[in-house]
Amino acid sequence: MRILSGIQPSGAFHLGNYFGMMRKMIEYQEQHELFCFMANLHAMTTVKDGELLAKQTLDAATTFLALGLNPEKSTFWVQSEVKEVTLLTWILSNYISIGLLERCHSYKDKISRGFSPNAGLFTYPILMAADILLFQSDRVPVGKDQKQHLEVTREIAIRFNNQHGQVFTIPEPEINEEVAVVPGIDGQKMSKSYNNTIEIFIDKKQLKKKVMSIVTDSKTLDEPKNPDNCNVFKLYSLFLSKDDSEALRQRYLQGGLGYGDVKKELLETIWNYFEPYREKKRALDEDSESVKKILEIGAEKARAVAVQTMKEVCRKVGV
Repeated sequence: MRILSGIQPSGAFHLGNYFGMMRKMIEYQEQHELFCFMANLHAMTTVKDGELLAKQTLDAATTFLALGLNPEKSTFWVQSEVKEVTLLTWILSNYISIGLLERCHSYKDKISRGFSPNAGLFTYPILMAADILLFQSDRVPVGKDQKQHLEVTREIAIRFNNQHGQVFTIPEPEINEEVAVVPGIDGQKMSKSYNNTIEIFIDKKQLKKKVMSIVTDSKTLDEPKNPDNCNVFKLYSLFLSKDDSEALRQRYLQGGLGYGDVKKELLETIWNYFEPYREKKRALDEDSESVKKILEIGAEKARAVAVQTMKEVCRKVGV
């Protein structure tokens, strides 16, 4: 089975990125054919500084490699290095209605939060469809906020196949309900857009500041607490086994547990969990040429698949 996923290099990766997508991708490389890319073309909808985008793209790739992505077990590249995706985006734009794009809630949500209503943001789902269909992806892990875009991809592929015959694999979405929404320090979904993130690779002083600022209710030390409504518990549980998470739940329910104490435990847990990856990240940062070479080789592997898809697509549409 071919699994595909991409992630935008629009800033430092955080716990939401890791538990929502990155860890799963690293696990997939041991079980399936994994295609994973840095979605720098998508990031252009919000990152306007070219020098910054290039820097963040390289840092995103370095972070993924440090966390365990193995380029020998996967196809790992930068989106813009496979130019076929832009040609396919234009072709697919002729197989989707304006009305369907207008119904995409992600666009409306971003506009409501002050994003510039540019055409790139509006046609984002078409580029995402091209990413997926170009590589004949069987399954695409997505968050709940991207599920609608995957449905748009399926609709485009079905319309194309109905008109031209079987060309594209119809992808299936995969949503891990347990980590579909990782809370930020304010309780909303963890997102750079909300400025509520806990980054993976920050120094301990910054990490402490962020963890200790996680919003909680005003219950006193002795009062029993509801773990299901606690952002600290939700974040802490991401690092725990089911048994350890249940033990923490009982500590909440029994009372006598202060939020400050749990935050201190969470701080140490996060710091220790990423310690071995932190060392590898530092080493990769000092050898950026090796990272660039890995991405070049990955782009060549990805392009080999893309070219075959586009030969058939272009033959079907007459270009």
